[in-house]
Amino acid sequence: MIKNYKRYIYKTYLYNLLKVSLVFISLSIIMNLFEEIDFLKESDNPIFLPLILTVLNTPSVIFEIFPFIFLISGIFFFIEIIDKNELEIFKLYGLTNTKIIKIISIATFSIGLLIIILFYNFSASLKFLYLDIKNDYAKDDKYLAVVTSNGLWIKDEINESTNFISADKIENDNLHNVFISKFDKNFNLEKVIVANKANIKNKIWILDNPTVSSNNKTQNLNKLEFKSNFDHERILSIFENFSSLNILKLEQLKKDYESLGYNTDVINGFKHRLYSYPIYLTLMICIASLLMLNIGYNKSKIFHITLGILVSVIIYYINYFFKAIIETQDVPYIISIWGPQLILLMIVTMNLIKINEK
Repeated sequence: MIKNYKRYIYKTYLYNLLKVSLVFISLSIIMNLFEEIDFLKESDNPIFLPLILTVLNTPSVIFEIFPFIFLISGIFFFIEIIDKNELEIFKLYGLTNTKIIKIISIATFSIGLLIIILFYNFSASLKFLYLDIKNDYAKDDKYLAVVTSNGLWIKDEINESTNFISADKIENDNLHNVFISKFDKNFNLEKVIVANKANIKNKIWILDNPTVSSNNKTQNLNKLEFKSNFDHERILSIFENFSSLNILKLEQLKKDYESLGYNTDVINGFKHRLYSYPIYLTLMICIASLLMLNIGYNKSKIFHITLGILVSVIIYYINYFFKAIIETQDVPYIISIWGPQLILLMIVTMNLIKINEK
C-alpha cells in the first residue's frame, strides 16, 4: 500500500501537472487554430477543416513542449506545498527534501515511459494524418520526395514539366543510378534520362555520362545540367522530420535508408531522443525542485514562473547549441541527444548533495 504522505504528494503533483498541461494545451490549440486559418484562407475548404487540423496537430506540439510543462508543473507543486507550510510539516515527520524529490521524480519517470509508449505513438499517427490532409492544400504539393525499400523517389514540377526521378542510393552530395522521366504539361512523355551519378549539391544537378532518349533517338553525353527544385539540403530536411512516424514506422524507415545506402545516424539519434525522454523529463522536474528549494520561499509566484520560463529558454538553447555543433562539425550525432542531458545531470547531482540543508 502507498503510504498516506506519498499518496498526498502524488495527488498534489499530478493535479498541478494536469492544471499546467491544460493551460498549454489551450494555448497550443488557439495558436494552431489561427495558423491553420491563415494557411487555408485562400483555399476553398470546409469550415471545420482548420479545427480538425488543429486537433490532429496539437498532440505532436504538446509532446515537444512536455519537458517545459513538467518544469513549470514542478514549480507550481512546490509553490502549493510551501504556501500551505506543508514542507515544514513533512520535515517534522522526517521527510527530507531529497525524499520529496525522489517521490516526484519516480512519478515523472513512470509518466515519461507512458508518454513514449502510448502518447508518442498516438500523436505520431495523428501527425501523419495531419500532414497527409494538409499536403492536399499545400501550394508546393507538386514537389514530393520519399524513401522506400526500392530507393529514393521524387516528383518535381518545374517550367510546366513534371519530372519523376528515382535513384538507388544517396551518398554525400551524389545520387547513384539515376532514372528521370520528363513529361510535358499534358503529361506526354518528352524524354528519359539515365545516369550513373548526379551531383545534387545545388538545384542545378550535374549528371555524369547520361543517356538521353527522346523521340526514338538516344544520345550519350559526358555531362548534363538538370534543373530541379531539390538539392541535397532540401532532401535531407524532408527526411529528417520524424514526428509523424511511430516506433514501428521508424524501424521500417531505417531499413529503407539502409537499402538506399543513406546514413541512418539521424534516425538513430531520433530514437535515442525517444529513449532518453523519460530521463529528460525527470531531470526537468529535479531542476524545478532545486530552483524552488534554493532561491528561498519569500518570492512571488510571478517571480517563480518567470524564472521557470527563463530556465526553459536556457535549456532550449543548450539543446539548440549541441544540435548546431553536430550539424556543422564531424561529431557523432548521438552527442546532440545525450550531451545536454549529461550537463543537466551534473548540475542536478551537484546541487542535490546539500539540498537537505535548505
